[in-house]
Amino acid sequence: MDEELETAQGQAGEAWDEAPDADSIMNAERILNQDEIDSLLGFDLTEDEAAERTGIRAIINSALVSYERLPMLEIVFDRLVRLMTTSLRNFTSDNVEVSLDNISSIRFGDYLNSIPLPAILSVFRAEELDEGLGLLTVDSNLIYSIVDVLLGGRRGTAAMRIEGRPYTTIERALVQRMVEVVLADARAAFEPLTPVTFTLDRLETNPRFAAIARPANAAILVKLRIDMEDRGGRIELLLPYATLEPIRKMLLQQFMGEKFGRDNIWEGHLATELWTTQVEVRAVLDELQMPLRQVLELKEGDTIMLNASPDSHVELRSGAIPLTHGRMGRRNHQVAVRVEAPLTPHARKAVQRIT
Repeated sequence: MDEELETAQGQAGEAWDEAPDADSIMNAERILNQDEIDSLLGFDLTEDEAAERTGIRAIINSALVSYERLPMLEIVFDRLVRLMTTSLRNFTSDNVEVSLDNISSIRFGDYLNSIPLPAILSVFRAEELDEGLGLLTVDSNLIYSIVDVLLGGRRGTAAMRIEGRPYTTIERALVQRMVEVVLADARAAFEPLTPVTFTLDRLETNPRFAAIARPANAAILVKLRIDMEDRGGRIELLLPYATLEPIRKMLLQQFMGEKFGRDNIWEGHLATELWTTQVEVRAVLDELQMPLRQVLELKEGDTIMLNASPDSHVELRSGAIPLTHGRMGRRNHQVAVRVEAPLTPHARKAVQRIT
């Protein structure tokens, strides 16, 4: 009996040793910390300049059109950086370095919510692009740096910043001059691709008053860094895809001057064949309007009187396009029409569309 009791106690002890403790239960049901949650959802804000998103944020932003589908934009903005470096050096009489941080696609509403305030938002128009709108944002660091440089601030001292006050008239005027210089460089950057004139429309300090597109509309965001030795700031250029739509085919080019779907040999062959194509030409003596009842009652032998005389003009047509007019006559026992006018504008436009 005592041996059976000892055996039972030994088996119970072994079972107790094998049972999971509280720590193992807690490890099996471990709660994710905040960093892991942010990484899972793709809202990790530790790297503000991260070009790639992960997690659910990547799925949300997957509907955006990537700027890489418009390869010519990189060439245009690279040219803009070089032009701005020269023009801002002349504008500030200081050693200015302009660098391109990144180019990304973003929803317009998300960009308005991410603008660090205070800032000056410049709304401009692209006149040749169906009066499309764009947005140029100048952050507070660059505003105070430009004011300090243009008004003779000493080198080696940080620009004085007074938070919580609106920008003065002098500050707005100096920033407006700088924005006009940047827009002129943007026009020169687009010049090899297509003529575009960027005109400053207004300056705003409240993002709500700088709305140029719907919040869900996609746009291209270009971040430029401007360094003036120990001071500087950032300029952000935002162009909605709707603004770039008129020149979308040009932006799809892989290199400057690329022509899609064009073959000079094929075009020359087509032009040669068009010149030898037979075209049916009709000579219209006169046109007469009659009721449908009289037309249905016409019989063989009936006579229709036309309002034309032997000296009246005869119109020559090809299908529904009037070509020219002339006079009726006879040549070698055949009825002929002598052309007495050049081709009509409608005929010339049709020939231009064909060739």
